[in-house]
Amino acid sequence: MAGKDQGLLHGIRVLDLSEHMAGPFCTMILADMGAEVLKLERPGKGDSVRAWGDGSERNAYFRYINRNKKGITLDYKQPEGRALFLKLVESVDVLVEN
Repeated sequence: MAGKDQGLLHGIRVLDLSEHMAGPFCTMILADMGAEVLKLERPGKGDSVRAWGDGSERNAYFRYINRNKKGITLDYKQPEGRALFLKLVESVDVLVEN
């Protein structure tokens, strides 16, 4: 049983490919409940929500909706990035994309 401070979903790994509202809100709740959420963003652009503010992590909505998540960038349209992406998918319990 997970400790009170770890959350009910401690030990669950989530790969988050989502943007905008529904997907990020879903993974925010999972992260708040203790899941390890890895947010994957596009190189150079990142999550399109970043543009809603000043284009940085200082964007209040971006910070709110992505709290408790770990973030990486990965170009999974390139062969090396695709291979890494497939390894990541194998290592998670949940994949979220919207």
